[in-house]
Amino acid sequence: MSKDQIRHLIDQRLPEAGVVDTALKGVQLFRVTEPVPCAPAVYEPTVVAILSGVKEAILDGEHHAYGSEEYLLCPMTLPVEAGAPQASDDNPLLGVMIALEPRLMRDLAIEMETTAGAGFRHDGLSQPALALAKWDAGFTEALLRLLELLDNPVDAAVLGPGRLRELYYALLKGEAGSEAAWDVGYQSSSQFSREFKRLYGQSPRQWSHARQPALGPA
Repeated sequence: MSKDQIRHLIDQRLPEAGVVDTALKGVQLFRVTEPVPCAPAVYEPTVVAILSGVKEAILDGEHHAYGSEEYLLCPMTLPVEAGAPQASDDNPLLGVMIALEPRLMRDLAIEMETTAGAGFRHDGLSQPALALAKWDAGFTEALLRLLELLDNPVDAAVLGPGRLRELYYALLKGEAGSEAAWDVGYQSSSQFSREFKRLYGQSPRQWSHARQPALGPA
């Protein structure tokens, strides 16, 4: 049901073909109603969620096609070929694109690492630069809650950063969580801990505990 609600929110704001910025920083809505062949493009760190139609991306000869069952995570700036060859009036490509902020992802990575070992999953294999992940309940609900803010600019300004953080958290917990960690520069929680201690002379947990007094009321 949440996906239908998300599509309805996008339909309301973008009844015609085009790309629009929203009141939420880094969040764009798009609708494509004509076939667009794959052509060279540059992907910035981003998440692309499709509600209708199929989008395609090609990287190093590997073809990625995804629709409303999976979202795409691009964790770093990449040269790709992208398009929507199947788009039409009857079956438009409809979706949302959300720019990733490395600082926010990095801060959340530290917090996840320092609480109950809820860090990144890592299977020991090299990770792809582009990743597809199934829409799970966490991602769907977080995206819906984010887009619901579009009705009120004040809500978007005040609550937007928190809702984006919630979405990032859903990404890190989802199927593409190792790839999301890749953008931060770490392939595993143990590597993260080692590098953090090398740079700051203490573990992430020790660093977090030492900062707690400073995070209280002034």
